[in-house]
Amino acid sequence: MVRCAPETLPQADASIHHMKGLTDVPGILVGHVTDLDGLTGCTVILCGNNAVGGVDVRGSATGSVELDALHPGHVAQNVHAIVLAGGSAFGLEASCGVRRILERRKVGFDTGVTRVPIVPGAVLYDLPLGKPGVRPTREMGEKAVEAATDEAVAEGNVGAGTGASVGKLFGMGQAMKSGIGSASLTLGSGVMVGALVAVNALGDVIDPAVNKIIAGARMSATSREFVDSAAAMRHASIQTPGFRGNTTLAVVATNARLDRVQTNKLAALASIGVTRTISPVNTMSDGDITFALSLGSLEASVDSVGAAAAEALATAVLRAVRAAKTAGGLPGLAG
Repeated sequence: MVRCAPETLPQADASIHHMKGLTDVPGILVGHVTDLDGLTGCTVILCGNNAVGGVDVRGSATGSVELDALHPGHVAQNVHAIVLAGGSAFGLEASCGVRRILERRKVGFDTGVTRVPIVPGAVLYDLPLGKPGVRPTREMGEKAVEAATDEAVAEGNVGAGTGASVGKLFGMGQAMKSGIGSASLTLGSGVMVGALVAVNALGDVIDPAVNKIIAGARMSATSREFVDSAAAMRHASIQTPGFRGNTTLAVVATNARLDRVQTNKLAALASIGVTRTISPVNTMSDGDITFALSLGSLEASVDSVGAAAAEALATAVLRAVRAAKTAGGLPGLAG
């Protein structure tokens, strides 16, 4: 085995930064609509007319729309927006509002009669935390488009993360509040990767730098000591009622030029960032989905971009719980 002397080791050519998060990628706009009373909301990612999209589905309890439009071979070559929403399947209605307002803006797939916006979306289950009868609507989707900006991404209890929670293996009483997180990373080549995530996981969130749980299932409703959900599952030492309303929804974007096959691979590689920071993850009770967007012209290896996307997404997951405030009776790390 060849070893390099310390002075000959290659220098790191990428760094995580948080100036704006996902919107650091040129051409990406993010809009949130937040209902703090009902504890639900939606988040819209706009990407113009020329973005190539991909998707990676890891969970088994998904709620989604138009995922087929992201697969290679579909007639529509571009995607125009991604919608993340609370409200379980009811929240899919928000994507209708996004589609409607984008058509008015003449954004979409040109059919010769009108432009049909390609708007894939996915939902998470936040009904137990706030008012279960309050869900994202078409009007909320429209408002999210109108609110979309390239400014720094708001994090914590906003948009699709308004009613998000983590650590639900033992029920909501021992869970913790979560939310939206975002981060970006630049490679030495000038390629940029951004990530946004709504963390609503069954499992615990772990900081891989110290290998410790920072948010998750607690020993009791009044405790801040963590159970370690994965260990409990492995050893079957605690009777668990199970909770099927969980999903981590992520979007990564890059200014590297990737084709449809590569962008789907980017989504799969980015999902590794979720597996690094949530445990257990991708369970039968989680609806985890990662979307990917390519809307640049820079040349880059999809493997390099994917490694960067995984790192950015892992950071975004940590930021989602660290920015979450106490709500709905669940404690948040932000107080």
